[in-house]
Amino acid sequence: MTGNEIRESFLKFFEKKGHKILPSASLIPLSDPSILWTAAGMVPFKPYFTGAAKSEFPRVTTCQKCIRTPDIESVGKTARHHTFFEMLGNFSFGDYFKENAIPWAWEYVTDILGLPADKLWITVYQDDDEAFDTWRRVVGVPAGRIVRMGKDTNFWEIGVGPCGPCSEIYVDLGAERGCGSPECAVGCDCDRYIEIWNLVFIQYFRDEEGNYSPLDSKGIDTGMGLERVASVLQNVPTNFETDLLREIMDFSAGLFGLKYGSDSKVDLALKVIADHCRAITFAVADGALPSNEGRGYVIRRLLRRAVRFGRLLGMQGLFLNQVASAVIRQMGAAYQELTEKQEHVLKVIQAEEERFGETLAQGTEMLNQIIAGLKKSGGSVVPGADAFKLYDTYGFPLELTQEMAAEQGLAVDSGGFGAAMDEQRQRARNARQETEYISERDAFFKDLRGQLGETVFVGYDLLEARAEVLGIFKEDERVKSAAAGQTVEFILNVTPCYAESGGQVSDHARVTADGLEVEVIEVSKPVENLFVHRGKVVSGAMKERDQVLVQVDRSRRAAVSRNHSATHLLQKALKTVLGGHVHQAGSLVEPDRLRFDFTHYAALSPDELKQVEKIVNNAVLANLPVEIFETSVSEARAMGAAALFDEKYGERVRAVKMGDFSLELCGGTHLRSTAEAGLFKLVGESSVGAGLRRIEAVTGEGALRFIEAWEEQLAEIARLVKAPPHEVARRVEGLLQNVRELEAECDVLQARLARYQVQDLLDRVKEVKGIKVLAGQAAAPDMDSLRGMVDLLKDKIGTGVIVLGSPVGDKVNLVAAVTKDLLGRGLHAGKLIKEIASAVGGGGGGRPEMAQAGGKDPSRLGDALEKTYKVAESQIKD
Repeated sequence: MTGNEIRESFLKFFEKKGHKILPSASLIPLSDPSILWTAAGMVPFKPYFTGAAKSEFPRVTTCQKCIRTPDIESVGKTARHHTFFEMLGNFSFGDYFKENAIPWAWEYVTDILGLPADKLWITVYQDDDEAFDTWRRVVGVPAGRIVRMGKDTNFWEIGVGPCGPCSEIYVDLGAERGCGSPECAVGCDCDRYIEIWNLVFIQYFRDEEGNYSPLDSKGIDTGMGLERVASVLQNVPTNFETDLLREIMDFSAGLFGLKYGSDSKVDLALKVIADHCRAITFAVADGALPSNEGRGYVIRRLLRRAVRFGRLLGMQGLFLNQVASAVIRQMGAAYQELTEKQEHVLKVIQAEEERFGETLAQGTEMLNQIIAGLKKSGGSVVPGADAFKLYDTYGFPLELTQEMAAEQGLAVDSGGFGAAMDEQRQRARNARQETEYISERDAFFKDLRGQLGETVFVGYDLLEARAEVLGIFKEDERVKSAAAGQTVEFILNVTPCYAESGGQVSDHARVTADGLEVEVIEVSKPVENLFVHRGKVVSGAMKERDQVLVQVDRSRRAAVSRNHSATHLLQKALKTVLGGHVHQAGSLVEPDRLRFDFTHYAALSPDELKQVEKIVNNAVLANLPVEIFETSVSEARAMGAAALFDEKYGERVRAVKMGDFSLELCGGTHLRSTAEAGLFKLVGESSVGAGLRRIEAVTGEGALRFIEAWEEQLAEIARLVKAPPHEVARRVEGLLQNVRELEAECDVLQARLARYQVQDLLDRVKEVKGIKVLAGQAAAPDMDSLRGMVDLLKDKIGTGVIVLGSPVGDKVNLVAAVTKDLLGRGLHAGKLIKEIASAVGGGGGGRPEMAQAGGKDPSRLGDALEKTYKVAESQIKD
């Protein structure tokens, strides 16, 4: 079976078992900032397993694209290490459990994949008798083929949150694949027994103290690596020989004029390039961009590592975007986002590869300096720490550093390199260990939701509502009441307040009852359908079960809605002006402004900005109706709706349509018509990273305030230049012309003054051991002018030493020069200026012929200049 056939058969098998087939989620877990990448099939469903949200479908199956990067350096060296891979999985959220998951897994592996039962082995958690009995009695696996394993291998948990035992399916590939050890068995690190499927039975909740309690609603989370099972079915020794990767490697080999399988070093490079390019291509298509931090750093590192392996194969030109094209050709049918964003992906990869060419030159220069230093000191080994810095900062594989060092007769401390690599790997492990599956705060509010019930949000239709206080909290501790002056959090059974989400800030509101007033300044939604209000009790006392009136700040909500609707218009305008590659990469919607981040490769020109602003304002003036409706994901895509920024799984989605101009999926608040935005005004455009731009804008009253501020500035400028506002530009141009003429005249006078000063300074020339030495104070406004005077003096004296000093405010500028014919006599301008500058509290240096310095004490300039003659005398060799 091909990789595509396996993927399709898995999804269809579980669809027949009542599962909803869902598309792969983004590689960027947008709603979970605790992790960089979607690294497993269950990541998109984390809220459903934690109980923070409820799935519309009790049974789900997916083929999830994943990225994992802890062992990047192992890629290509082992049979199954990847940075990018596909994970097949079936999931149950409180529906079926072991009694179904285990038999279905066996049925798929034996009946659909056709793997012989006598080649399959099963592992279960050592205390999981339920799983053991299901495999033995229901499925019929012999007890001798079921292996009990410890908690370190067969129990899944990540900090606080749901967890449970695991059961794995292994395939025995035969003794010829084994290590030959008599003890070789399931769990051995060799290639004989390959784990192809892991079934996780989520049945416990682990608290902060490490206690485990049974879950009322149990879940199933399974994962089968597509590349791994393909290698078994296609009977190839590594995942790289499967059709999923081999086609890409063969394409790369053709670019280099090489052949896979002819040389182990060539094979390693082709594996790395294919793997890394798949990861880069998918990540960029999902919105990641190369940068120096976070996931952007991972992309940059993978790309540079792939390029360096290409260099080792002799490729000097750009090639990675061509390999990315091969990835898209092979996988675009299964992942349409690749073909839809092909132009964007290839441009980003090409631009980053070009940028790496510059960095590579810097790294080569650094290595050359290291080598030169070693030769000078008599060393023969490049330190491991230096080799690792080249690897980590410039993307130099150890092999490249070794090759370049060997050309100069040097070795590399590979042990030290390995130690530095291990330190970084340990830091990464420690960082991962600190990541919580569910935070203590989220767990706290999840439990509360079970105790208090959910909040009904009515804020799309109403801006005030009557509600009951379900609970009051101070510093995550539940309290019975809150007195005037206290700032607390509280939960209501009904709220019209929008909770911060998707870049839109939360509402402000006023909560009142008899004798009670509370100012709400923040609303959040830590778990689904539970709105937490944060506010200050202005008067009276708030108590549980109080009946209150909640009134949203209408003017603030209106301002926020204007800016949110404007972001939809802005995104459409940007796509119209710049191209279809533009997509949202972040946003902030506040009452006073909007901020919109988007993918693009260059700063927008003034004309492009003007076009964007005009298109948005035309849409505002068109008074387009804003329609909001629910639809299915498939219908929304068919209508051409822009993707959700903080997308989550769900059959029904909320669509916002503005006439025939814009259609987006969005959960925010909006206007009734575009005309309510009033006016749209761009106020800034900037870069926030490679291939990522940011636009800031204002609407409505914010736009009017912005224009008023400009008018006030224009009026002030008009007053200063004594011209009416409509004549300001011409008046300023005339003033600038006057300034240019005066500057030219000033330059002429400065040059004339310099000549007069030169004549006076020549009178200070003294002979020191037969050499002319001139030291004097000059009136020069800056260092350039001072150097110019030194050049004039050199022309006059022909041969000699010159030192000039000039006080500029509370500082001193110094310049020294030695004519070329005197360098052999021991004179050195850099050393000379260094000693002289110390007399005025400064320092400096430079070349033997010319040097400059600065000082902090103008009062001692005369003493410093007088010192010139003695210093020069000490340098002159007879």
